[in-house]
Amino acid sequence: MADPTRRSILTMLQKHDMTAGEIGEQFDVSGATISHHLKILREAGLIVSQKGKQTITYSLNTTVFQGFLKGIADMFGGKGDEND
Repeated sequence: MADPTRRSILTMLQKHDMTAGEIGEQFDVSGATISHHLKILREAGLIVSQKGKQTITYSLNTTVFQGFLKGIADMFGGKGDEND
C-alpha cells in the first residue's frame, strides 16, 4: 500500500462504488496504469469487481479493508477492537 494511487483509489471507493472509467478520470495516467492498480488491489482482496454489460464496477471489500486498517493501526501502536 505504499503507492499513493492505490491509496487514493481505496479512499474514493470508501465513499461509493465506481466504474473503472470513473476511477481513471481522477488521475493523469493511462487506462492501462489504472487497470494495473485495480488488479493489484483485487488480488490483495481489498476491492471486488462486478462486470456489467459494458462496464466493470469496483467496490471496497469492507471486511478485508477493515482488517487491513486494524493491522496498520496495530503496527503503529493503535488500539484494536476491545472485543479481540
